Amino acid sequence: MQFDVTVPTVLDRFIQQALLQVLQPRFDPTFSEASFGFRPGRRAHDAVRRAQGFVQDGRRFVVDVDLEKFFDRVNHDVLMGRLEKRIADRRVLGLIRGYLNAGVLADGVVMERHEGTPQGGPLSPLLANVLLDEVDRELERRGHAFVRYADDLNVYVRSRAAGERVMAALRRLFAGLRLRINESKSAVALATQRKFLGFSFWVAKGRIVKRRVAPQALKRMKDRVRQITRRSGGRSPADVCQELRAYLVGWKGYFQIAETPRALADIDQWVRHRLRALQLKHWKRGKTVNRELTARGMASHAAAQVAGNTRRWWHNSAMAIHLAMPNALFDKLGVPRLGG
Repeated sequence: MQFDVTVPTVLDRFIQQALLQVLQPRFDPTFSEASFGFRPGRRAHDAVRRAQGFVQDGRRFVVDVDLEKFFDRVNHDVLMGRLEKRIADRRVLGLIRGYLNAGVLADGVVMERHEGTPQGGPLSPLLANVLLDEVDRELERRGHAFVRYADDLNVYVRSRAAGERVMAALRRLFAGLRLRINESKSAVALATQRKFLGFSFWVAKGRIVKRRVAPQALKRMKDRVRQITRRSGGRSPADVCQELRAYLVGWKGYFQIAETPRALADIDQWVRHRLRALQLKHWKRGKTVNRELTARGMASHAAAQVAGNTRRWWHNSAMAIHLAMPNALFDKLGVPRLGG
């Protein structure tokens, strides 16, 4: 068994941070306007909106490029060659080379590193932008409309044929940097059929291009909610709501720019459906269910009907128990509403 752990003996984190503070202000203004990842004052949302604008302008096809294990495959000699064009101080270059060459601890033995940047290192994102800036500049020289966020690159074109030509050119450009395109995750396709940074695009009335949560991102979120709200955990509904809140607040903060309020409202309804099923399971016995639902204002005959089917938690939670457990209850427990 191997544990990929960067050995912190060549360049400690304090020096890395100091180098970053010196190099970031010098390098960042020189990067392409189409580059958004790991740059001060730029966010993933900005990249998504820029991509949306390209699609709205009629570039309905996208060259969606994913680099194969990018941070593990960065070639040190190629990267240092690009840095030598920007940095005259040989001491600084030596420190960066030491950072890149920091060993990997595998089975108790330190092994030399000849490619890749240390995972989690503060300098790694900046160095990635230095390396990929060459591709950005070539795309600009050719007049392409594109957006790059770290190693996620989307080029927007007006036809599939144009997209295939761009893809072929990108293969050559990345090969020159000793990087490989992940062919299984990359494609030339309609922009509405691909995802970018967790979002995808759809065409609304009037041919207005809008943002939505990509199906893959939505599936991951639902899988996580199912895990948190599983009815076999033995936790109280209040504890579950607390964990759910911690997850959904962050999720909502990122996906709040989705322009699909109805879809998000449907997710809210599904989440609360699961929470009501969880509460019914927590009460367990039919007698307890009947008592609790009646005490919360549900009609006695309706409460009795739910209590008579105590093992059908999901089915029962779709009945009129929202009267006993309204959305306001979950608001009070801190579960955020995604659609509002």
